[in-house]
Amino acid sequence: MRPRFEYGEAVRVIRNVRNDGTYPGEPTGRLLVRRGSVGYVRDVGTFLQDQIIYSVDFIDSQCMVGCREPELQLASDPWVPTRFEFRDKVTPRMPLAIQGEVIARPGDCGEVEKVLREQENGPAYHVRFSGRTLQVPECALDFPPGEPEEA
Repeated sequence: MRPRFEYGEAVRVIRNVRNDGTYPGEPTGRLLVRRGSVGYVRDVGTFLQDQIIYSVDFIDSQCMVGCREPELQLASDPWVPTRFEFRDKVTPRMPLAIQGEVIARPGDCGEVEKVLREQENGPAYHVRFSGRTLQVPECALDFPPGEPEEA
């Protein structure tokens, strides 16, 4: 198990980082670092001997947090901002169907299972609606009424 990122290297966090209860002085669930933010690797360690954890210093937000390798990319790598992220609740803007069978209608609530940033026509998502997973382009989704939008 070798670390992908080096000490002092600039990295970008690809999902929002929230307090999991280990960050002192902030309530559990509080947003600590917004996705897309760039920080610098300050330390590398392991968790349960099978996960590499990086201490990343996000200077702009004056916050140092632990990040797992899949949550990071090199800051120099292309970044495609997305409107939604993993586990966000979404609703379709139009009926979504497979071979004529409508799977989800506007107002139905689904959950983002995966963010697909590198699609030819812009970001898309794997979204779970009523036990079915669909690949849906970003332009076909919205936040459900009453759900807070976090950019």
